[in-house]
Amino acid sequence: MEASDLRFASLLGHDKPKALLREAVAKNKMGHAYLFRGPDGVGKKRTALTLAAYINCKSPLDGDSCGRCTTCRKYFSGNHPDLILVEPDGAAIKIGQIRELKHQLTFPPLEAKVRVIVLEDIHTMRREAANSLLKTLEEPAPGNLLILTADLAGDVLPTILSRCQIISFGSLDHKDMAQVLMQENDMEESLAFTLAAVAEGSLGRAKLLWQEGLLSLRQEVVEGLLLGQQNPAETIAQVFRLSEKGAALKENTSELLALIRLWYRDLVLVAAGGPEASIANKDLALFLPAAAQLWSLRQLQQKLHRLDLAERQLLRNCSRTLVLETLFFDLI
Repeated sequence: MEASDLRFASLLGHDKPKALLREAVAKNKMGHAYLFRGPDGVGKKRTALTLAAYINCKSPLDGDSCGRCTTCRKYFSGNHPDLILVEPDGAAIKIGQIRELKHQLTFPPLEAKVRVIVLEDIHTMRREAANSLLKTLEEPAPGNLLILTADLAGDVLPTILSRCQIISFGSLDHKDMAQVLMQENDMEESLAFTLAAVAEGSLGRAKLLWQEGLLSLRQEVVEGLLLGQQNPAETIAQVFRLSEKGAALKENTSELLALIRLWYRDLVLVAAGGPEASIANKDLALFLPAAAQLWSLRQLQQKLHRLDLAERQLLRNCSRTLVLETLFFDLI
C-alpha cells in the first residue's frame, strides 16, 4: 500500500459514507465528533485516516486528497504530529488513556488545520473512561476532530451516541474483496472468493484467515470430524491432534470456532434446501450434501448451540485445549 491509497477513490466500497464525508468537507459543515459504526475489518479506521489526509492535504484535487504531498505521506505512515490514535489497552480503553488525550488537546495543532483523533473500538471503553470523554465530545477545543469507531454489535453507551454524528458502514461486496485479495496476495480466484465468503464481508478478517492459515485448518477440522463419524477408532487421536492445533492459535481460536460455525450453518442450509448461492464454504461444497445427511436438522442446531457454549467458555478464559477437546468430542 502507498500514500496514494489514502484517498477516497482508493477506498473499497462504502459509497454512502464516503459521499457524506466528502460533501461535509466541501460545504464546510464537518461535525466535531463522528462515530464510524460497522462490522470489524471493513475499513472504518482507514476511512478515518483518509478523511484526515483529505482535510489537511496541501493539494486536494476533485474532492479528494492528492496522495503525494508531505501531509498525505505523514498520515499514511502514521507519523503526522496532529494525528492521535487511541486503541484499547489490552481489552479496553481505560480512563488513563482518556486523561492523557484530554491533556494533549489543551495544546493547539502543530501543523494541521485540523487535528484528528481516532478512538478505535469505543465499545470496549469502560464507563468511567466514557464519562471522562463526554465533555470533550460535546465541546472539543477548536481545531480538533474526533472520530470514534465501533463494531456494529458493540455496546456503545447512549451518552456517547448522542454526542456523535453516526456514519454506518456495511459489509464489503464479496467480488470487490476477492479482487483485492488476488491483487495483494497473488492467490487463485477460487481461494479469494472462498475467503471473501467465510470472512462475511470483512477484508481485515479475510486477510487474518489467510495469513494465519485458518482456512486450511478449518478444512482439516472438518475432515477430522467427518472421519470421526466414519471411523470411531480414530476419534480420540483426531480430537487431541485438532485440539492442540486449535489451542495454539491463542487469541485466534475464536476465529476457528467461527469458521466451524459457518460449516454447520452451511449444513443446515443444505439440509433445509436453501439457496446454493448462500453457501459460505464454497471450496467444501462437494462435501456438504453427504455431510448434511449424517444429522437431522435438530442435531445440527444442537451443534450450533454447542459452539455457542464453547465461545462463551473462551471468553471466560477457560483452557483453550480443554474447551476444544470437549467441543470436538460433542461435535463428532
